[in-house]
Amino acid sequence: MKASRIERSHSIPPSHAEEGNERAAQVRGGPDWVRIRTDFPLLARSVHGKPLVYLDSANTSQKPHQVIEAVDRFYREHNANVSRAVHQLGSESTALYEGARNKLASFLNVHRNELVLTSGTTQAINLVAYSYALPKLKSGEAILVTTMEHHANIVPWQLVCERIGTQLKVAPITESGELIVEKFVEALTGEVKLACVTHVSNVLGTVNPVRELARECRRRGIPILIDGSQAAPHLPLDIASIGCDFYCITGHKMCGPTGTGALWAKREHLQAMPPCFGGGEMIREVKFSGTTFADPPHKFEAGTPNIAGFAGLGAAVDYLQDIGMTNIAARERELLDYATQALQQVPGLRLIGTAPDKAAVISFLIDGVHAHDLATLLDQEGIALRSGHHCAHPLMQFYGVPATARASLAFWNTTEEIDVLVAAIARVRKLLA
Repeated sequence: MKASRIERSHSIPPSHAEEGNERAAQVRGGPDWVRIRTDFPLLARSVHGKPLVYLDSANTSQKPHQVIEAVDRFYREHNANVSRAVHQLGSESTALYEGARNKLASFLNVHRNELVLTSGTTQAINLVAYSYALPKLKSGEAILVTTMEHHANIVPWQLVCERIGTQLKVAPITESGELIVEKFVEALTGEVKLACVTHVSNVLGTVNPVRELARECRRRGIPILIDGSQAAPHLPLDIASIGCDFYCITGHKMCGPTGTGALWAKREHLQAMPPCFGGGEMIREVKFSGTTFADPPHKFEAGTPNIAGFAGLGAAVDYLQDIGMTNIAARERELLDYATQALQQVPGLRLIGTAPDKAAVISFLIDGVHAHDLATLLDQEGIALRSGHHCAHPLMQFYGVPATARASLAFWNTTEEIDVLVAAIARVRKLLA
């Protein structure tokens, strides 16, 4: 690992709200955001005759040309399968694939041999569900989740519970969208054998105190899985300092290609977990009498992976680290503050999720306007934002709404784009009044 990169990825600030001014000052003396925006080709296009305003980064991020070119270059210059050939192309392909693992390990401050490359967070969580929880948990035991989880951190646990008679417990949140930490801790009773929590809510933007939660779990000998899908693109990460057992990330939300991601797990878990996919590459030796599996992480990576995708993800990690995750977090906090203040001036607008420690995600409703209608009309203005339940049905039920509109910001967005959004909402309100 390169010391400079490890240094940049240390320590998540304890509170975005408390350090907002310091971060904003750092941004003003830091990266050239106007130039950085030009790295993203798609942002230059028009939609319905209007300049595109892309506010759906929590769904998927846009890709800089460095990532696009890395994928293109793989197919043009290096295309071959990994770990199967001694010829030059095979060596180059393997170097790119394993190089992406090394870069991710540096980005997360973990050991490369504890990092399983996956298609994303969903596969990573399912891998833990079927390779760790299913063989280990027993009827009458419990898995703890929170009210704000994405379906990917609910449904796999429900499937495990149904198969072995395990209970799914749910820790509550406040109306502002904050996890009630004392209730989470109270729920860590003797029957709980695994806790699962999102680092950053994809709907509320809430940044959960994962270090504190992990510490409380360790005190009770309860493993904890963190869904880092919305954290990795926006915050400096140091998984080693979090103290969790499992951490999952998705590449396409952090400027990388779709179909990429990773599961980090403690070495002792990976060694004890059986593989849940069988095939080529994840073996040492196969006989009809039995198979000897490869060491982790390769025993969990059966078959031909998304090699081109990981070549692109390696480029995405380089890109993010060149900008600096602390700079990105500061820029996005500045945009979040501006957007929140601007949207609060819109008559009849209700914010969903007002925790003081937030990532740049704003879910909202307009009185008398369905979220889908709002998103459809905003699309005609060239504005791309998400409407719906955001793969978080239980959270929608908590707030008593069928759907919300969600504007999710990234470091390439501008205050001018936020102004365009606010003005377009005003026109939609008049149109539907």
